[in-house]
Amino acid sequence: MASTAGLRDSSAPLEKTPLETYVPPAKPSLLGLSRAELAATLGEIGVAPRQQKMRVQQLWHWLYFRGAKSFDEMTSVSKDTRTALAEHFTVDRPEVVAEQISNDGTRKWLLRLPSGDDLQKAHEVECVYIPETDRGTLCVSSQVGCTLNCSFCHTGTQRLVRNLTAGEIIGQVMVARDRLNDWADRETPLGNRLITNIVMMGMGEPLYNFDAVRDALLIVSDNEGIGISRRRITLSTSGVVPNIKRAGEEIGVMLAISLHAVRDELRNELVPLNRKYPIAELLQACRDYPGASNARRITFEYVMLKGVNDSLDDARLLVKLLKGVPAKINLIPFNPWPGSAYECSDWEQIEKFSEYVFNAGYSSPVRTPRGRDILAACGQLKSETEKLSARERQALRAMAMTD
Repeated sequence: MASTAGLRDSSAPLEKTPLETYVPPAKPSLLGLSRAELAATLGEIGVAPRQQKMRVQQLWHWLYFRGAKSFDEMTSVSKDTRTALAEHFTVDRPEVVAEQISNDGTRKWLLRLPSGDDLQKAHEVECVYIPETDRGTLCVSSQVGCTLNCSFCHTGTQRLVRNLTAGEIIGQVMVARDRLNDWADRETPLGNRLITNIVMMGMGEPLYNFDAVRDALLIVSDNEGIGISRRRITLSTSGVVPNIKRAGEEIGVMLAISLHAVRDELRNELVPLNRKYPIAELLQACRDYPGASNARRITFEYVMLKGVNDSLDDARLLVKLLKGVPAKINLIPFNPWPGSAYECSDWEQIEKFSEYVFNAGYSSPVRTPRGRDILAACGQLKSETEKLSARERQALRAMAMTD
């Protein structure tokens, strides 16, 4: 039986309530609007209905193919239309407050989000770019903070401030392309696109911000703009069962499940949402996920916690539970953060666990920790919306020096 030392009180709330709601600035950004919404917006500023379709296509091209940062750059749009747009709207992205570059090339951006409420504290989220030899993955946030309280996750210790808008989600992708000079009309050092994959694995639970996440990912995957294939976009959820099927039907991207335990008793503590949607119900939703197949397998994320969930008995039960699900299992060495109550499993134990799962017929890669020195690794994101204490800062510095 796995140890439950260090687990938090089972009376912890399953979900948090947002502290604030989004207040749009006086001149909102056009980012995140669908084509239909863009057409309606053009109608509001006097563009004739017969011209709207053409103007929408022009705006879409400039925004999402060429990454224009101002209306003045959109030279194929009439000057009168550009002037009218600039009077009422912007194409602003989130503001880059800080950029950290890890010794392994991982980049983390702290992004500030504009608000229309002068009395409201500026909100911040984190976005991470992970370069690899065969791909470049951008990890995108969906909330300021997180709805959930997963006990091993740094982001889960943060309050839920609010959901992000579709524009703020797509804005993270655009900021990353800006910083990497990775727009389709520009040359990159090796001639390939730098951002090839998107993972909704940053701050927040995407399926508790369903509409905005859906709208943003449909823009990301649109082949007349950013053009990242839906097979290269992965949405990760801790198990919001009612919205899993919707995600398959309305978004159609790859699915990842933050599983982390194979017994309800333990998962109730690691992922308290399990008390609402237990393992059996979650796995049935995975079996029913539209489009799941051996070619489009569901990824099960499993963080390796020493003495908690890493025994061979856990591995055996994991294989048994996933029978009938087209799956691969992503083993994640636990990434420590200041104040965490867990330790990473010993490497030898991780290898034994992986070998058992692999021999049972499942792909079971061990995810190489990236960006640990800048707290950009899995489970470590936590924006400066909540400031670190002096003790946490000391622990962070010590971790960066010794890791």
